[in-house]
Amino acid sequence: MARIAIEMPKAGYDMEQGRIIGWLKRPGDRVERGEAVAEIETEKTTVELEALASGVLIEIVHDAGADVAVGEPIAWLDDGAS
Repeated sequence: MARIAIEMPKAGYDMEQGRIIGWLKRPGDRVERGEAVAEIETEKTTVELEALASGVLIEIVHDAGADVAVGEPIAWLDDGAS
């Protein structure tokens, strides 16, 4: 199993953190690369966070409403590789 982090993205030049508005996927769900997994609020807008890899969502680290620093893992995927 190879764990892949889904990290809080940097959606603006001076963005230091974002807020998770809600999760669009649940642990155990299959996620395809480019598929939206969560809604993130920045100082200026709300965006859908797309997965950068395919796999199964195995853990949500931060629940909806959490403020998370840019680059910090917010969830983990298992890409199925051994």
